[in-house]
Amino acid sequence: MLVLVLGALVILGAIYAQPAPLEQPVVVLPSPVVQRPVVQRPLEETVVVLPSPDGHTGTVIVQRGGERHVLNRPFAASRLTGGQAEMVQLSDAEVRQSFGVALEALPARPTTFLLYFITATDELTDESKGELKKTLAALKQRAVPDIMVVGHTDTVGEPERNDLLSARRAERVKGFLIEIGIPGTQIQTAGRGERELLVPTADNVDEPRNRRVEINVR
Repeated sequence: MLVLVLGALVILGAIYAQPAPLEQPVVVLPSPVVQRPVVQRPLEETVVVLPSPDGHTGTVIVQRGGERHVLNRPFAASRLTGGQAEMVQLSDAEVRQSFGVALEALPARPTTFLLYFITATDELTDESKGELKKTLAALKQRAVPDIMVVGHTDTVGEPERNDLLSARRAERVKGFLIEIGIPGTQIQTAGRGERELLVPTADNVDEPRNRRVEINVR
């Protein structure tokens, strides 16, 4: 019995001593990549000529390959649709309907306002006092304007005195602009005296149109 038991133990030991069978490796194959065709859409674009505020219209030449469109009338357009190019004449309403968002995003165009003064003073003429109200109302509509105020005089008096007078006129107008809420840091001033006459004259000529301040807004 002892031998059999030992033999049994030996046999069992041999069974448990056998190495575990190796696991079969698992191979994961990548999913096939499906190539989808890229659909090329035909290019679409429209080029429109807009007139300037004074009604002037420049000329724009649109060149697409061998096709050439000359646009030299207000709201003339070159349109490319479905690979086909054509010249068309749009109306103001059509342009605003199609490009209204882009037009509203454009910054206001540079402009200049003129105010005139009483002889040898920094007091506005009665007519320019009325114009001042219109000017200030227009400036309120501009977002963060950049302003240059330049004072001028006629040729009456000494040049040195006119330099000081033109600078005073510019500073006076700057004060009006600050009163409506435009920060002084956005307003530059300069006095040109009698150096840049609007109406060329000889010395000591009392010309009302030269006694002015120019408000240049960008």
